[in-house]
Amino acid sequence: MPRTDFQQLLDAGAHFGHLKRKWNPGMQPYIFMEKNGIHIIDLQKTVVKIDEAAAAIKQIARSGRKVLFVATKKQAKDIVSELVSTVKMPYVTERWPGGMLTNFPTIRKAVKKMVSIDKMTKDSSWEKLSKREKLQITRQRAKLEKILGSIVDLTRLPSALFVIDVMKEKIAVKEAQRLGIPVFGIVDTNSDPNGIDFVIPANDDASQSIQLITGVMVDAIREGLQERRVERDKDDVDGDIEGDEEEMPRRARRTRKTVKKVEVIEEEVDTDVPEEMEELEEESEVELDEELEEEEDLDTDLDEEEEEEK
Repeated sequence: MPRTDFQQLLDAGAHFGHLKRKWNPGMQPYIFMEKNGIHIIDLQKTVVKIDEAAAAIKQIARSGRKVLFVATKKQAKDIVSELVSTVKMPYVTERWPGGMLTNFPTIRKAVKKMVSIDKMTKDSSWEKLSKREKLQITRQRAKLEKILGSIVDLTRLPSALFVIDVMKEKIAVKEAQRLGIPVFGIVDTNSDPNGIDFVIPANDDASQSIQLITGVMVDAIREGLQERRVERDKDDVDGDIEGDEEEMPRRARRTRKTVKKVEVIEEEVDTDVPEEMEELEEESEVELDEELEEEEDLDTDLDEEEEEEK
C-alpha cells in the first residue's frame, strides 16, 4: 500500500512547479504539463518516488544509523524541527555551517565546547567570573546552540541527508556528494536532479507539501526504529534460551554423576549384605550343631539310667 495517494498530494499543492522560464531541463521526466506558464508536476511519479525514498530511509533507521534533515527555508524550519525531533534525528534549520560534513572534527570540537560551557555554569568557578565574562560566555553558548544545538547527539557523519530544497542547500548537497553520502531531496522544477540519489519531485515552497512529505519520511524512520527495537528484544530472548540450553548439558552431567554415585553406593551395599548373611548362616549352623550334640548327650544319659534300673 502506498504511503501517500494522489489526492493527498493534490490537496497539499505538491503539483505546482515554477514558471516555465525558470525550469531546469533535468526535470523534464517529472513534468506532466504546462498551464498558464507554470509547470505541473506528475504526482503519479511523485507517489512512486516517495515510496522508494521511504523504504530506503526506513532501512537506514533500522540499521541504527542517522539521517540528517536540512531545511533552512522559512516555511520549513518549524515543520522539520517539530516532526524530526519526535524520532530523535539530527536536523539543521538555521544557516548551514560550511564544512559541517567535510570538516566534521572541527564541528565536533564546537559541540564539545558548548557542552563544556554547560558544565562550567554548574561549577563553583562560574560565580567567580565577572559580569562581563559571564555575558560573553552566555552569548557564545546561545550562538552555538542556535547553529549546532540540534546535532549534539551526532557523534559521527550521518548515513544520509534529507534536503527540502536542493537548490537552496546546494553547499550541503555538494559536501554530501563529495563524501559519498546518499542524498534524499524534494526537487522542484527549477532545481537540478542530477547528483540526488532519491529524487522526490514536488513543490518545495508550500508548507503543506513539505509537511506531508517530511511526515511520511519521519513515519518511515519511526517504523524502522520500532522494528530494530523488536529485533533487539528477540535477540535478548534467544540469548537467554541459548544460555539455558548451554546449562542443560551441565545439569545432565551432574545428574549422571549423581546416578553413578548412587549406583556405586548400591553396589557396596549389595556386596556387604551377602557377607553378613554368610556369617549369620555360619552362626546358625554352629548353634544347630551344639543343640544336636546336647540332644545326643541327653539320649545317652537316658539310656544309661534305664539300664541301671533294670
